[in-house]
Amino acid sequence: MIRRRAIVHGLVQGVGFRYSCQAVAERLGLSGFAINRDDGTVEVVVEGDAAAVDRMLGWLNDGPRAAQVSRVDVTVEEPQGEAGFDTF
Repeated sequence: MIRRRAIVHGLVQGVGFRYSCQAVAERLGLSGFAINRDDGTVEVVVEGDAAAVDRMLGWLNDGPRAAQVSRVDVTVEEPQGEAGFDTF
């Protein structure tokens, strides 16, 4: 089990990014959350199987159809044992 925090830059708010993120995370069996930040980015934390987390991070580079992702900054964190996926 691994955990990653990603800050997604670009046109990522107001385009359904968090809800699409939740759907992908749930399909991959990941836990975590996605929140809009005041600076216009979306913060995503995912935890689970390494292969599933890697697939999620790959998806974040594109996001949903209406998004225009310019950059994704990823940091490694210690797993917290979270359950479920939330959007705020």
